[in-house]
Amino acid sequence: MPKHREAKKMIEQGALALRAQMDAGDTSAEAIMAETLARIDGLNPSVNAIVSLRDPNTLMAEARVADAAPKTGWLHGIPMAIKDLANAAGLPTSMGSPLFAGQIAASDDVMVARLRAAGAIIIGKTNTPEFGLGSHSINPVFGPTRNPYDPSRSAGGSSGGAGVALATGMLSVADGSDMMGSLRNPAGWNNVYGMRPSWGLVPSEPLGDSFLHQLSTNGPMARTPADLAALLDTMAGSDPRQPHGVDAPPTLPQITGGAEGMRIGWLSDWGGALTMEDGILSLCERTLAEMETLSVSVEALDTPFSRDALWHSWITLRSWAVAGSLGVLHSDPGKRDHLKDTAIWEIERGLALSAMEVHRASVTRSEWFKTATALFERFEVLALPSAQMWPFDVTLDWPRNINGTEMDTYHRWMEVVVPASLLGLPAICVPAGFGGLHDLPMGLQLIGRRGSDAMLLRLAQAWHDATNWPTRRPPPDLQIGM
Repeated sequence: MPKHREAKKMIEQGALALRAQMDAGDTSAEAIMAETLARIDGLNPSVNAIVSLRDPNTLMAEARVADAAPKTGWLHGIPMAIKDLANAAGLPTSMGSPLFAGQIAASDDVMVARLRAAGAIIIGKTNTPEFGLGSHSINPVFGPTRNPYDPSRSAGGSSGGAGVALATGMLSVADGSDMMGSLRNPAGWNNVYGMRPSWGLVPSEPLGDSFLHQLSTNGPMARTPADLAALLDTMAGSDPRQPHGVDAPPTLPQITGGAEGMRIGWLSDWGGALTMEDGILSLCERTLAEMETLSVSVEALDTPFSRDALWHSWITLRSWAVAGSLGVLHSDPGKRDHLKDTAIWEIERGLALSAMEVHRASVTRSEWFKTATALFERFEVLALPSAQMWPFDVTLDWPRNINGTEMDTYHRWMEVVVPASLLGLPAICVPAGFGGLHDLPMGLQLIGRRGSDAMLLRLAQAWHDATNWPTRRPPPDLQIGM
């Protein structure tokens, strides 16, 4: 079989499959790059996942150089595009904002430098909402990213470009970031895998405050859990310039062996407190029933903690963090005019908070941590849907209601991700199948105690071995693999 056809097949299976084929001499970086660029040329105009693509001739030349050079790491010669919130030297970092459109990064962020050191060829960026705010990847610089299963629908966010690039095989592995579900929601809506690691495992940038804000983290997305593990191991490791870094053994060697004996606590809709669109809970419950064939046990749980208390704690700490990072733009009237309304609302809300309001929010977070710790004495994993609604109309800025229940903020429809985010817990979104009126993908969050990243990956790998949703049901009409 010609090497370009092998590259096409392997891209669909994942980055580790590409690595194995390259090491065996069955494909090459040049063939993989040619297939990657062909897919982007053919598919990206319909979905708008890859932005700021570098010159194809330059990329092909870099691939040929990679073929001729000694291997530098497991990603050697494999194309990657970086989420457009992170800096990759020589590429624009717009963050989806007109304020930064066209500004070229002078250096790599910590995570990007680690990917390059492992041999990745950075080909461009993946699309994201403005400043990553909101789980819908639309911005005034590049426009919306569209769901490959229905281009009239949202791809999720804020790592929406990454999720779509994976679903369509334009990338075999991708980075993302997650404050409020940004690695989980787009994975669920694109039938791939996304992982929010234990907070501190993957360092951020040593800029500004590095002690107080513990909500957002970088992490991996992929078509297989093994690729998640391999990419996590590349991203992970403490940065001596930051105080709360975590070092842990590599996860990839720990993901085999199955999930026998694991106990899963099903949190459903939080005792009816979280409004869900029709079909989401029943689909997730069918997924959990199928997981029981892997010799895991599933038990439905009562509401473990006040939903209102969690939400108040979350929006207080989130607005405080957003104001801390974006307040400088808001303070300049000329720049404020270029911020979207939801960013201004979030910043102004954060600026109005008192120190004691932030303290009380952190006390609630601490109480939830104690409650969650007790739950993890009974269960290895807690499970929730990855979103409260199916992919919505791509022309919306954000959904105003779920089943007639009004959403009082631009992010209330993603409240289901808060229990893990508030505590910095590791969470993997695995494909749960398809449903709803439009037969679209949905995911299931698998949440563990801090430091249980490898255990979650082992469960996800067992699920993948049993189902392989990404290749079992690729996007229609895009002729993936044809």
